[in-house]
Amino acid sequence: MAEAEPDEAGTVRGAWLDMRAAFRAAGLGSADLDARTLVSNLAGLEPHQLVTAADLALTEDLKRRLQQAADQRLAGKPVYRILGWREFYGLSLVLSEATLEPRSDTETLVDAVLPFVQECGVRKGRCDIADLGVGAGGIGLALVAGSSRARCLGIDLSATAVATAAANAEALGLSGRYRATKGDWLFGVEDTFDLIVSNPPYIPTQDLASLSREVTDYDPMLALDGGSDGLDAYRIIADQAGARLNQGGLVALEIGIGQSESVRNLFGARGFALAGSAADLGGIDRVLIFHPV
Repeated sequence: MAEAEPDEAGTVRGAWLDMRAAFRAAGLGSADLDARTLVSNLAGLEPHQLVTAADLALTEDLKRRLQQAADQRLAGKPVYRILGWREFYGLSLVLSEATLEPRSDTETLVDAVLPFVQECGVRKGRCDIADLGVGAGGIGLALVAGSSRARCLGIDLSATAVATAAANAEALGLSGRYRATKGDWLFGVEDTFDLIVSNPPYIPTQDLASLSREVTDYDPMLALDGGSDGLDAYRIIADQAGARLNQGGLVALEIGIGQSESVRNLFGARGFALAGSAADLGGIDRVLIFHPV
């Protein structure tokens, strides 16, 4: 099963080739990428350096950690759950059992609203943001990092998620402009905001069973289950957001596949008009932006 040449045995490159071979043999669809990501990160190397790591000795400690990582991946644990962190919009975010693993689709939301955040900050001197269902803090932290005049309140029902987001803000040097608190959407919140953002749970309850084990076993159900039609969170946000927006404020939301029309109609019935939309890299409608009318 091992790919490593005899003179590469006991080296980081050899360990990488062996892990890649094991993942391929197990039929992992992302075998090459998974092995490269795990070995390079655990060895403290850039991925391209694995090619030239033939003479870099494999320590016993690193050998043990690589074997443990390989065993976990072969058992179904996602790569970034094994590593305990993931990059999102150029920021390294620590994960916990209460947070979704941030994905590139959600970066579409940051791309869509960051120009507004920057313009609002220039125009008003600051831009106040609420990030609902904060998870690891990715959306709000990316916006705060992208504008020195942005400030964000992250709200999540999970105390563990709140602690994770706050720790990420501290590690990134953004805690002065980012605060995370335990809460249930905007219930009890009296502050007003220039922007309300959210990647809420949007998977219909009956569809959860069809998700891969990598999702159902490791992502929190609280962040996935959107109710019978996947729209429960959107109804709550639409009901609450109007009273919590400053003049000229926006609501920006990630949506699931095929939900665009339903979410537009839902917000339209509650006094909002569509201000913009954005598709992800696959061309799928992923973000809707609304303003009160």
